[in-house]
Parts: sequence; structure tokens; C-alpha cells
Amino acid sequence: MATPRNKSVQKAFKMLRAFQEPNEWLTSAELSRRAQLPEASGYRLIQTLLEIGAVIRDDRGRYGPGMLLVSLSRYVAHERLLRDAANTILEDLAAELDLIVHMGVLEDGMVTYVAKAGTNERFLVHTRVGTQLEAYCSGLGKVLLAALPAHELEAFLVEGELIALTPNTITDAHAFRDEIALVRRRGWAIDNCEIANDLRCVAVPVIDSSGRTVAAISSSDSADRMTEARLSEVRDALAMAARAIGAQIYRTSGPSPFRLPAVGTEAPLLRSGKARSIGLPGRQPH
Repeated sequence: MATPRNKSVQKAFKMLRAFQEPNEWLTSAELSRRAQLPEASGYRLIQTLLEIGAVIRDDRGRYGPGMLLVSLSRYVAHERLLRDAANTILEDLAAELDLIVHMGVLEDGMVTYVAKAGTNERFLVHTRVGTQLEAYCSGLGKVLLAALPAHELEAFLVEGELIALTPNTITDAHAFRDEIALVRRRGWAIDNCEIANDLRCVAVPVIDSSGRTVAAISSSDSADRMTEARLSEVRDALAMAARAIGAQIYRTSGPSPFRLPAVGTEAPLLRSGKARSIGLPGRQPH
């Protein structure tokens, strides 16, 4: 016999999840609508949450996240949660693909590896958890940058020059905006020998319950083995794994966020990048 669920607890968390921004202030009616609860029961829940400090009320009668949530969040390391939830899934995926798989998050304009699984004796990838790589020329980075609001992406672009690491690195800001727009449309990204001459990578986002990208996972191989057919196969496997990770952490459900085309209808996946200039590795500030 299954353990009965406490519906009041479920409703309270639906109400708390209705906040979508840290500095958002909403009325009781707005919170109730977002949580898909009747206004009367929603109001009663909010008063209880107010009493325990989970929400606070301003002088206009609007509500925002309270200090109880802040204090609880101090004991939660997001990267650790992602890594712990994803480890088994990534290990299974790496074994299935016979490739190395990474998970990364965006920190200060750089990608930080939070998980790594698998080995590839044919193609060594010298990475480890905790290290960082450039976002603009990596599959992980493009997925994470594509999730930023437009003003944050522009801030990233003006902070430093896009330095060419290979002849395929995209170094022109206009071309890079086009590349990010493409990633947003299709929901996944490619590093087409942009960070290293002989490395090709595909990456997809990990989505939370509100549809936001919280991390990205990727897999890489040598350019000669990562053909269009193989890249498509790896991409689809990554997308399934990303959904499994999201479901495990955030209890996400519903249709896939990845816009994968039907077989036989897809445009070429690989395009040649055009570097503006060859410079020293790394992104140089203006």
C-alpha cells in the first residue's frame, strides 16, 4: 500500500514555486493563480507561510520569498545536488556511448565542470571536476549562454574579446549572436572544432520545473569520428539523459524541451566557423 501524500504540503510548495524571480513581489491572488489554487485556500496557505517566515509581506500587501528559504538554502549546494543526482545517469550514458560525458554550469562567464563520467582511450580529454573552460567556444557554454536574458548576453559580449583558439572559433560578435539564436531555436549546441582542432562536441540543457536551464551536459570525440550521423545519435542520447536528470531533481514532466527534427528533415548539423584572427588562448578583456 502506497504512503498517502500530504496535499497541504504539496499545495504549500506549489505556492512557493510560484515565485519566478528573487525580487518578485506578488499579490495573494497572483500567487494563487500561478499555483492553480482557489484564491481562498491560496490566501490561507500564504498566511501560514507568512507566520513561519517562508514569505514576507511589504507595505502594499504583496508577498515575496522570506528569510526561512534563505536560511534553508545555505545548507544546499546546487552543484553537489546536480552532481549527485546526475552521476549514475551520466555513467550509464558514457558507457552506452563509449565516450566521456561532462556536466557544466555557468559561473562568471566561464563554464565550470561539476561532473564527469566515462573514459575514451581512443581520444583523451584532459578535464576534471572543478576546472573551467571558455563559454563562447564550447558546446556547454553555448547552451548556457543561450539561456541568458538578452541584456546578460550582451554584457558577456562587451566584457571581452572573443579570441580564436582554432580557425573555426567564432570571433565576430554578430556571428556569435546568430549562433546563440540558432541554439535557442533548436535547443542544443555544437562545438565544431572551435576549442581544439580535432575535437567536436554536442551539448544539451538540463531544464528545471519552470523551464529554466540550470546546467548543460555534453559529449565529445575526435572530429573524424563525430560525423553528422554520430553527432545526431549522441545528441539524442544526451537529450534523454538531460530529461532524466531534470525529472530526478526537479520532478519535471511533460513534453521534451528539445526541438529535435524528424528523421530526414534536418539541415546539415555541422557548419564551418570563420575566425577573425588567431590569437593567444583565452578571452582577453577590452
